[in-house]
Amino acid sequence: MSEQHRHFAALAARVANDRDRLAFTELFDFFAPRIKAYLRRLGLGDEAAEDIAQEVMIVLWHKAHLFDPAKSSLSTWLFRVARNRRIDAVRRDKSGLLDPDDPMLQPAEPVLPDATMDDEQRDERVREAMAELPEEQVGLVRMAFFLGYSHSRIAEETGLPLGTVKSRIRLAFGRLRRALEQDARVDTDF
Repeated sequence: MSEQHRHFAALAARVANDRDRLAFTELFDFFAPRIKAYLRRLGLGDEAAEDIAQEVMIVLWHKAHLFDPAKSSLSTWLFRVARNRRIDAVRRDKSGLLDPDDPMLQPAEPVLPDATMDDEQRDERVREAMAELPEEQVGLVRMAFFLGYSHSRIAEETGLPLGTVKSRIRLAFGRLRRALEQDARVDTDF
C-alpha cells in the first residue's frame, strides 16, 4: 500500500472514529474535484456532477466506518460510490435520454483481492513514471486528467498557447507509455 493510500485510510479512520472535521476537509479538498471531473468525463453536466460529488462526500462523512482499507483504497471506494450514485441518478431519470441497458450504467463486478493489488501496483507505477516527467508536463497532465480540464481551459488557466498545451500533454503521455511498457516487459521477464 502506498504512503498516500495509508494517509487517506488514516484520515478516513479519523472521520469514522472521531468525526474529525480537519481530516474530512483534507479528504474533501482532494477527492471532490476529482470525483466531479470523473463524473463529467462520464457525460454528466457540471451541476449534476457537482451534486453527485457532494453526495459522495456526504457518504464519506456518514459512512466512513464502512470503508475497509484491507479491501480497497479510499479512492477506489469513493469512485465506486460515485459510479453507483450516477447509476441511481440515471435510473431515476425518466426522460428516456439514457439507455438503462447501457453497459456503462451496470453495476461493476466485485473487485477480487488480487485485482485490487494489481490496481495499486499500476497506480504506484503511474505515480513513479509521473515523478520522472518534467514539472511543466506533470502540471498539465494533472489538470487534464485529474481535474478534467479541456485543453482549451488549460491554455486559459496557464496562459500557454493551445498548441503548446497539446504537445506537452502528448509528450508526457509518450514518456508515460514508454515507462509503463518497459515496466510491463520487465514483469514478464520473471
